[in-house]
Amino acid sequence: MVSFLEFEKPVAELEARITELRATADVGDIDIGAEIDKLEQRAAKLLVDTYDKLTPWQKTQVARHPDRPHFKDYVAGMFDNFMPLAGDRAFGDDQAIIGGFATLDERRVMVIGHEKGDDTASRVRHNFGMAKPEGYRKAIRLMELADRFGLPVVTLVDTSGAFPGIQAEERGQAEAIARSTEACLALGVPMVAAVVGEGGSGGAVALAAANRVLMFEHAVYSVISPEGCASILWRTADKASDAATAMQVTAQHLKALGVIDRIVPEPMGGAHRQPVEAIASLADAISQELDILARMDPAALRTDRADKFLAIGA
Repeated sequence: MVSFLEFEKPVAELEARITELRATADVGDIDIGAEIDKLEQRAAKLLVDTYDKLTPWQKTQVARHPDRPHFKDYVAGMFDNFMPLAGDRAFGDDQAIIGGFATLDERRVMVIGHEKGDDTASRVRHNFGMAKPEGYRKAIRLMELADRFGLPVVTLVDTSGAFPGIQAEERGQAEAIARSTEACLALGVPMVAAVVGEGGSGGAVALAAANRVLMFEHAVYSVISPEGCASILWRTADKASDAATAMQVTAQHLKALGVIDRIVPEPMGGAHRQPVEAIASLADAISQELDILARMDPAALRTDRADKFLAIGA
């Protein structure tokens, strides 16, 4: 059953009515098939109309939808032969970032990404996708391993930001993020990053300084959350909607600004409605980009990456 967002209430009401009519049709002798068809058409059109004019804040809500696919879903739906690798070889293993060897369309890759979890227990275990320094140091270790074996790196970004707790700062959070970003830029193998939900702050950039940065149609990518921005500028998180609009956090804005390279379409109503279709669409896009990047040598890949990020805002 789909969980509806606040702005989807009119669609939810129609779909609830359709469900009631179907239940009535199952137990009664009255033929109401035509009425159900009519309501289904209205609901489908209303959904299209709603998603055609989403505001940046509404897109943020869609990007955060709890039913959107998570890292484990992408691994199961896109990759074969996934072999997870754990630990940073210094402190511990951070479950907010998961990675390992995998196969994408018969191409061996290193896949790394944020895992938020999909129920209370798993969200706590994965710290809601907010990585600590050991998570970024694990990512560095895996990227360097991929470079050593000549494997492309694929990252899936979905985090509200790096963990802001005092223990993370004590263990060098800022340095770990900077080193992870540096490791991305130094790779001599192709790297493709995809923002599949939230791309929040340095916690996202640490895994997204890639040759090609993709974004799902309803994903968001920003230097700070809209609520955080509103709290700083207006001293209240109630202005989050205004902040999201001002920051231009959507894939469409960021493509126009040259921050990302490609927008990956989502099924109507968001990736959470048809996750299998969304995952297949992302897999095709990543494979296409890797095919192009495979023609470049290590020096060209590093230059391409540097030129891309130096050009932003120029």
